[in-house]
Amino acid sequence: MAPSGRVRHTVRMDWKLFASTFAAVFLAELGDKTQLATFSLAAGGSSRAVVVAGAASALVATTAIAVIAGEAVGRAVPAIWLRRGAGVLFVVLGLVFLMTGEET
Repeated sequence: MAPSGRVRHTVRMDWKLFASTFAAVFLAELGDKTQLATFSLAAGGSSRAVVVAGAASALVATTAIAVIAGEAVGRAVPAIWLRRGAGVLFVVLGLVFLMTGEET
């Protein structure tokens, strides 16, 4: 119990989840059109700090939307079905890209 008489709740950081999330997003963004757009803005802009702040804010906002939506879907659909659905979608899209011969 804390000195003020309140019960303290400690939140433990899930470092494994943090590291896997960081690695997945970092690798997915390398060479992505988002990075290329940021590169272009930094090359033509007068302030790198403003470009960093704008790009970071946009990534935080889109990530927050994804987390909120993911949590809502996760409450309605069991995790195993989400993984299966994502796997099927990944395979289907891979086959479509292979069969059409289009490059991304």
